[in-house]
Amino acid sequence: MTVNRVGLVVHGGRAEAVAAARTVRAWCAEYAVGCADIDVWQEGARHSAREEVDSAGDPDLIVTLGGDGTFLRGARLAAENDALVLGVDLGRVGFLTEVPAPAVREALDAVREERITVESRMLLTMRASCRLEVPAQMEALLRYGRGPMLPPPRVRAECEVGNDWGVALNVIALNDVVVEKLARDRQVSVGVYLAGRLLAVYSADALLVATPTGSTAYSFAAGGPVVSPRAEGLVFTPVAPHMVFNRSVVAAPDEPIALRVLERSGQAAVSIDGQLRGVLSPGDWIGVYAAPRRLKAVRLGPTDFYGRLRERMNLTDAPAALADGVAAPLWPVTTPPPGDLAHLALPPAPDGTALPLPGNAEE
Repeated sequence: MTVNRVGLVVHGGRAEAVAAARTVRAWCAEYAVGCADIDVWQEGARHSAREEVDSAGDPDLIVTLGGDGTFLRGARLAAENDALVLGVDLGRVGFLTEVPAPAVREALDAVREERITVESRMLLTMRASCRLEVPAQMEALLRYGRGPMLPPPRVRAECEVGNDWGVALNVIALNDVVVEKLARDRQVSVGVYLAGRLLAVYSADALLVATPTGSTAYSFAAGGPVVSPRAEGLVFTPVAPHMVFNRSVVAAPDEPIALRVLERSGQAAVSIDGQLRGVLSPGDWIGVYAAPRRLKAVRLGPTDFYGRLRERMNLTDAPAALADGVAAPLWPVTTPPPGDLAHLALPPAPDGTALPLPGNAEE
């Protein structure tokens, strides 16, 4: 594909990220591709995604150099501009980034020569009973030791407005939307609604709605399920609830999940992909649902999600299960499937080996 302009999101605190950024700039100069650094911390204030991509000259490819946190920052920009996003891996436990830093030049060549696939990832967006705001004193407190916060979400003017459905907020989340307590000694009380019906009233440290992509982030740490990033659905997970039912619930993408802060609850914070974006008072609510737009992530080959899950989570085999030796692979994807499996969309081999056509499979 033709890349006209690259936007760079760099984890400036890591020397290897800064070095990889020089490689990207050199590649852009060689092929006369525009390149702009997107420094969301510049001028002492955070900017909206629209302001950031406008100042970068509307890049059609966002390259992130860092871990999953840096990728989430780039994903927000890419989704705003309907651009591709390529994650260069410099993290420790990440699931989102695609290529190691030494291979960044080869990855850019692959994009330019169209030797890539574009993976579509589900995003979340929100409606709320009111516009989200962060009290000034809280912003000052959170700024200590960290960068400035993102601005409050804007209202999407093109969306219909109604008292029953609240206001549409101009936010996207690749991982999750979280409602959490503000005081350490007091849980937040929230009514949780799925597809318009009350599921239960929770008293918990936090309640979160995650995408399949975000199922390996906060939701996983809270005991939620691991969901394939190719799946479609909303994962609701309570965090440390004071009730017997503490399980996650996976809803369909067309089943919105609403969280309403109860009258006797304390205030609650709303975080989007780990960034505090507002505070809810008792009686306020948010509704989380699948966004109409998708993230377009660059992939250079088949994604070995389950292999990465085993590696990044350091999964080990039960000693008793290995007593009889090492188990053989089940249903290897490097050999032709039998006829009764030909209808299944089996993934390609992690090394990119192409499978024979189903018609050539031996019975």
